[in-house]
Amino acid sequence: MNAIANMGSNFVAALVYALLGIVLFVVGFIVFDKLTPGSIWKELLEDQNTALGNLMAGVAIALAIIIAAAIH
Repeated sequence: MNAIANMGSNFVAALVYALLGIVLFVVGFIVFDKLTPGSIWKELLEDQNTALGNLMAGVAIALAIIIAAAIH
């Protein structure tokens, strides 16, 4: 019975950390958007700027690695 309770608490902890990571990721992405000149969304969606898309993919991966290391 103790193993089931432990598994439940581990599941809740994983869910909380996942939500915390997602929130921190979104906040970091918004901060990066505010710090850069112009509109990132306009450049990505309207102008189809693939170079900016690649840059933002790198930023997303870097933010995810930093948040994962901080939570771990």
